[in-house]
Amino acid sequence: MPEGHTLLRLARELTQAFGGRPVRVSSPQGRFAADAALVDGALCIGAESAGKHLFIELAGDRFVHVHLGLIGKFDVVVLEPGQPVPVPVGQVRLRMVSTGSTTGGTAYADLRGATQCDLIGGERRAQIVAQLGEDPLRPDADPERAWRRISRSARPIGDLLMDQTVVAGVGNVYRAEILFRHRIHPLRPGRTLRRTQFLTLWADLVELMEYGVRTGRIDTVRPEHSPEAMGRPARQDDHGGEVYVYRRQGQPCLVCGSRVRTDVLVGRNSFWCARCQPVFRSRAVG
Repeated sequence: MPEGHTLLRLARELTQAFGGRPVRVSSPQGRFAADAALVDGALCIGAESAGKHLFIELAGDRFVHVHLGLIGKFDVVVLEPGQPVPVPVGQVRLRMVSTGSTTGGTAYADLRGATQCDLIGGERRAQIVAQLGEDPLRPDADPERAWRRISRSARPIGDLLMDQTVVAGVGNVYRAEILFRHRIHPLRPGRTLRRTQFLTLWADLVELMEYGVRTGRIDTVRPEHSPEAMGRPARQDDHGGEVYVYRRQGQPCLVCGSRVRTDVLVGRNSFWCARCQPVFRSRAVG
């Protein structure tokens, strides 16, 4: 599932291509046809993300709300001047077309495979955002609010970081990698973390996700563990980027050489190094 950095990049692409311009809105597949007809020709204000949710704002306090889910894709294309918009291919739920993009010619965007694509008002948008946890990529994020939820919970920190009502935008890759970088076992209860420990983790997460926005890929290894520094082959994976443990089960840890482990945690595969991320043992005396 696309993580928060992907949605923020997409929001910026949509704003650049369509912001401040009237847009033609259609639903070649038909599932969004009725709502598309209501906003066809409307002025696009811009787009923003909140966690894994995307909101395209149109004049009249209207928003196209999109959640990509596991397989959704939203392709934004800016054509060369004079180049025609191609015929939609495949199951295109939503198509947006605008002329006079800031980057040159006509722009179009096709949405496929999303779990949600709805036309909503500003009040509903506010409700959706209010239900989300703190998004490390939003300037108004409050890590103390996330910490209060985590510090009171007996649930595993690996579960809490993926709970979108606690921390919004973090997915399986960032979850696995941030816990490795801070030597925290994914099953450690949230309430056993120290405040300073969590705030340090949060600051690192913000930096990693902002880097992902700039580059379009998730890179989490420190310079001393890069392929160049270690003289090892670069990672080959559809997700791209250099990582410590995500999808590296059975391979040697880049730090200690132990085999990376995996197990299912709340329906998703979790990855960790048993030596670098030892099981938490409480020092409390019974």
